Amino acid sequence: MFNNIIYFIVVLVIFNVSEGRVKPDVSLAHTLAMLLAGWALFAGYCRWTFYRLAHRFERNREGEARRARAYYSLIAQASILAIFLFALNVFAFQLKPWLQTIPGFKPFSVLQGIVAVLLFILYLATMWYFSHPAYRLAFSAEIQRRSFIASNIKFSMPILFPWVILSLAHDLILLIPWSDPEGLLSEPGEQMAFFAVFLLILMVFMPKLIQSWWGCRPFPRSEKVEKLEDFLQERGFRYRQLLQWPIFEGRMMTAGIMGIVPKYRYILVTDRLMEILSVDELQAVLAHEMGHAKYRHHLLYILFFFGFILVSFGLFDIFQYLLLTQPFLLKMIERAQSDASTLFSLMLSVPILLTMVVYFRYVMGFFMRHFERQADLYSVVVMGGPMGTISSLEKIAEQSGKIRDLPSWHHFSIKERVEYLWRSTLDRRLMKKHNRFIAVSFGIYAVLITSLGYLVNFSEARESLTHHLIAKAIEERAIKEPDNVHLLQSLAGLYHQMENYEEAIRAYERILALDPNHATALNNLAWILVTAPGEDLRDRESALSLARKAVALERSAMFLDTLAEALYANGHAEEAVETIKEAISLASEGRGYYEKQLKKFQGGAGGKQAG
Repeated sequence: MFNNIIYFIVVLVIFNVSEGRVKPDVSLAHTLAMLLAGWALFAGYCRWTFYRLAHRFERNREGEARRARAYYSLIAQASILAIFLFALNVFAFQLKPWLQTIPGFKPFSVLQGIVAVLLFILYLATMWYFSHPAYRLAFSAEIQRRSFIASNIKFSMPILFPWVILSLAHDLILLIPWSDPEGLLSEPGEQMAFFAVFLLILMVFMPKLIQSWWGCRPFPRSEKVEKLEDFLQERGFRYRQLLQWPIFEGRMMTAGIMGIVPKYRYILVTDRLMEILSVDELQAVLAHEMGHAKYRHHLLYILFFFGFILVSFGLFDIFQYLLLTQPFLLKMIERAQSDASTLFSLMLSVPILLTMVVYFRYVMGFFMRHFERQADLYSVVVMGGPMGTISSLEKIAEQSGKIRDLPSWHHFSIKERVEYLWRSTLDRRLMKKHNRFIAVSFGIYAVLITSLGYLVNFSEARESLTHHLIAKAIEERAIKEPDNVHLLQSLAGLYHQMENYEEAIRAYERILALDPNHATALNNLAWILVTAPGEDLRDRESALSLARKAVALERSAMFLDTLAEALYANGHAEEAVETIKEAISLASEGRGYYEKQLKKFQGGAGGKQAG
């Protein structure tokens, strides 16, 4: 399930960064043919590789641990191939543009995303269909193929529930008839606050939906179940229900806990685990799950997801601007012509996906492994020793295909966990040391992720870097198109915003050399020449001349304000007062600023103004 979390996030990122067009460039028949061909290629690959693996298992008497490694390795390879083919469908065969042509789909990104995810699930279902014989041989599992596929899908789907609900809420908000609905969640801070609050609310109530989706139900009354419930009650642990977890026909040997509040907290145990473990061993398993609740690991996981959102919002923009400054990439895009936006989206997805994999696989994976160890140590405290937990782990390893030495990115291997538990009998301070280690590690993470999030989203350094990258991209184009007034205007405006007044002056002068009656360039250059912080950049007389010419071309409130400022700087205070009054009469917004200007001109007090 944890690998699937990354796979589905990758798929959603790929789909969301892809370019959507009003009209696809290729025919629907071509797109459908390519989708079918991609699926057929994937099915052929899975049939060949997994059947070869199954035959190998039948011929060779290799250890079950090696079989498990080989099986999981091939599942990972096939999943990555499925992601690659999905990306091909999105970027090369224009999946999103065609989905947007379906009536009612264009305003709902969630509908487009659901169909795209269903396509990826088709790939995974194909993989599970052909991997079933190898799975049965690797783990000596008696499970029907249909149930195996259905269980994998049911097990993985809850990963998508928060995304579906969040996306639907976002789409509905944008459909509300505000005067500017896009502006409602246009700022990074607004978007992050929306996702953080909504995600927290979802995580409170989501366990009830998930346990229902999985078909969980209370265990039939038995002496073993009653002892487990008494165990939880005696330790004052608050939860909603202890439930059967019927995933993989209940034959998987695992347990879990869901819920950040007791009212919606569920403890899940599979039938097979209930069968093979003794009461003491099951109590140790429950103590481990209690440890997750005690240390609020589920809440911390939400914080990790928010941390990724915090960083990815800013990095997404920076990656775009970085790509736009790379000449060789721009040449590739130019050669692609009509497919330029698709190629750019494809290139943009690469650094985003690398960032995501590094974050979840290594940063979050580090904490997940140590959270499991923390829960193990807590079970030692609750049980008064490690024997119950060690015995349960060893029995699970033996019954699951001798996977004792098999680690994962989110769990230490059972061998490592057992050895650490034995260490706890020799060092009574081990639990305190580990708790302190996690607290310090998380503190460092929180400082770093908050600092990085602020740096890439809200800091002056981020704004300066963004402006620099945009300016560099525009400069590259301006070199090729020196007579493009629109490019020069964008460049001049950017330099102006960056307070790089010397470059802004040069850019505005280039515009006026090409178009002497460019009203905006006349006005903006006049403003800089009369308000620039350095006296060496100011030229009050030229500013007045430029401002008069701009107003002659366009008598707007903004241009009149510039003229009034130039008049005032040249000693014509009375004329400045009359001009700013006209600006106030024409202004549809920003009247407060113009009224402050009027008071300044009337009072005769000079000073630097911000335009």
